[in-house]
Amino acid sequence: MSQQDENQYGFDTLAVRAGHNRTNEGEQSEAIFTTSSYVYSSAAQAAARFSGEEPGNIYSRFTNPTVRTFEQRLAALEGGERCVGTASGMGAILTTCLGLLKTGDHIVSSRAIFGSTVVLFNNTIARFGVETTYVPLTDLSAWEAAIRPETKILFLETPSNPITEIADVQALADLAHAHGCQLVVDNCFCTPALQKPLELGADIIIHSATKYLDGQGRCIGGAIVGTEECVGGDIYGVVRSGGTNMSPFNAWVFLKGLETLRIRMEAHCQSAQTLAEWLEQQPAVSRVNYPGLLSHPQHALASRQQSGSGGVLSFELKNGKAAAWKVIDNTQLISITANLGDTKSTITHPATTTHGRVDPELRAQAGISDGLVRIAVGLEDIEDIKADLARGLALL
Repeated sequence: MSQQDENQYGFDTLAVRAGHNRTNEGEQSEAIFTTSSYVYSSAAQAAARFSGEEPGNIYSRFTNPTVRTFEQRLAALEGGERCVGTASGMGAILTTCLGLLKTGDHIVSSRAIFGSTVVLFNNTIARFGVETTYVPLTDLSAWEAAIRPETKILFLETPSNPITEIADVQALADLAHAHGCQLVVDNCFCTPALQKPLELGADIIIHSATKYLDGQGRCIGGAIVGTEECVGGDIYGVVRSGGTNMSPFNAWVFLKGLETLRIRMEAHCQSAQTLAEWLEQQPAVSRVNYPGLLSHPQHALASRQQSGSGGVLSFELKNGKAAAWKVIDNTQLISITANLGDTKSTITHPATTTHGRVDPELRAQAGISDGLVRIAVGLEDIEDIKADLARGLALL
């Protein structure tokens, strides 16, 4: 399927076929090109490839057919012009920052983001003279007040991890563009199956392909999607020279994951909705965070800009960390791990895992208390998931 033909096809067709150009072998499934380098027909062709005069493969750090197929397919699904695959989701964020920022620049970020992203901004990016200001995700006035003349990026996750707050992407895009900034949206929780941030005005989309794009917890990878000018320019340049690239095998695994993305996301959403409603009825639970619930503060907004509420939820237990750990430790089916987006349900205590390295004050401001438990609802029978949680809840 050529890129020119992609506009005439629906989401599921693109998820299965976009980006695949068969070789002379006529393969039905996408090939894995496990090669580090490529052979040229002449010295002149090699020179033309390296100079950019002739398109084609040069070195698998930045040109690999399998990785390119994944990039073209994800770009098609997100409605972007260009995608660059990276070694991990964190690698995607780092690559974006290195490509777009310089000493003296400034980031405004939601404080409700993944703990490792906070550490990256505060401990690594800050060493290069780039400062980050954190604001409440849903407070538009706070975002505007934090913007400075040197602000270049507004960064957020929506839904957020692990509170599942929802940002008004269109409003933040308008704000960013009014101040000459770019809006970078981590679309990991929803994927393009449920949300299209570029259509809402965002400039760049970040993915941890490790999560739902893979869908079975097999490989590590990331992706950056946006315009050809932005992503295909300085951001791609970082991958080319900096080596934050995705491996061909991992790209092939993600291609297989994309083929079933929509039907998996629909199943995750359905089970998560059922579980969230059940948790709201449990006496030991004081609050459930899930956009599909009427009790969620941004339920109406989520319904407008997402086609589903996602597979991740969190809930607050009345008796703090001891209660949270008791529920987690009494599970027998759900996997105790900080990963998410798997066919297998996972459970974790964010305050001591995903956000354990975040400053306690910032963690509290983000609503991550000691009694908070996060669940990424998998594809098991929902009654079995409820029974697994009920075992620990009954002890509280």
